[in-house]
Amino acid sequence: MGLRDVTLFAITCITSTRWVPGAAHAGAGSITLWMLAAVFFAVPLAIAVGTLIVKYPGVGGLYLWTRKDFGPWHGFLCFWTYWIGIASLLPPVVLFYVPVTFRALGPRTAWLADSQFWLVAAGLAAIWIALGSNMIGMSVGKWTENSGAIATWLLAVLLAMGAAVMAARRGVATPMNLMPRWNWGTVNFWAGIAYAMSGLEAAGLMGAEIRDPERNLPRGGWIASGFALVFYMVTTASLLVILPPQKISEMTGYAQTAEAAAPAMGAWFAPAVAILLLVTGIGAIGGVGTGTSRLPFAVGVDRLLPEAFARIHPRWGTPHLSILALGLVASLLLVVFQIGDEMRAAYQELVRSEEHTSE
Repeated sequence: MGLRDVTLFAITCITSTRWVPGAAHAGAGSITLWMLAAVFFAVPLAIAVGTLIVKYPGVGGLYLWTRKDFGPWHGFLCFWTYWIGIASLLPPVVLFYVPVTFRALGPRTAWLADSQFWLVAAGLAAIWIALGSNMIGMSVGKWTENSGAIATWLLAVLLAMGAAVMAARRGVATPMNLMPRWNWGTVNFWAGIAYAMSGLEAAGLMGAEIRDPERNLPRGGWIASGFALVFYMVTTASLLVILPPQKISEMTGYAQTAEAAAPAMGAWFAPAVAILLLVTGIGAIGGVGTGTSRLPFAVGVDRLLPEAFARIHPRWGTPHLSILALGLVASLLLVVFQIGDEMRAAYQELVRSEEHTSE
């Protein structure tokens, strides 16, 4: 991957559209929190990743960096904690994007968002499209991430256009008071804002597959981090221009906003938002999942895992078994989370929803 691909890859890893409805629900103060998160979290993270990739260029990222400085045991612990965290994160990610897409596409598909069968089926398809495309080689897989990053840009532009039209027609729905609510009930929500600015470390896991990583990853990381800040601020503000925060649900906020703006923008607006959301979700799964799959490969090379994890596919040139393992665990967790539970409960259990704290 060159600079362009690294930048787009990093955008998919950092920028997650699922955080925006929750931020909009908390009010215009979230825009200030995005700026604070960029200064106090994204900037230090970009410096740290850029420094470490120059110090230890190669496959494995977090594992490699920790192992080199602190030894095999600490490296293995770092790998295991991060890998389990990402495997557990992928199911709630698809449980956000899939139902929102169903609802935003219109009444004919909205009922699918309440069907466990279709949620699981579409969620499994999203996971395996994202990971499967990367399993057959980065020359193919990188376009999953590239498409996700481009869709993220387009989504920001589309929502900004909808907000501009709605503001011109009937004014701004939310007073833009940029002072955050300073109370203990929102402390955990602030942490979520900071977490939304993470993800660059996932791009660092791809060091061995980046041309001139010491130069391209730091540059791509800074560009992607800057874009993430602009995206979060613009899309949060756009949702608040179209709807007041109390009418924006963290689960269905995009669908509600698209429906509210559709009369002014046209019937194409809501389906366009839905499709772009789904593409960004698949890109995010592909980026984070592909980067994370390099961890067991690097650990396998060091013989801290079974040798099979260190195998490279003879034709595709990818750690296919490591990608397969991540996909299987994420798929199993997706099915387990849905058995006997509603989509919203499963999502909130893992993502720690902040809707109740921001009201």
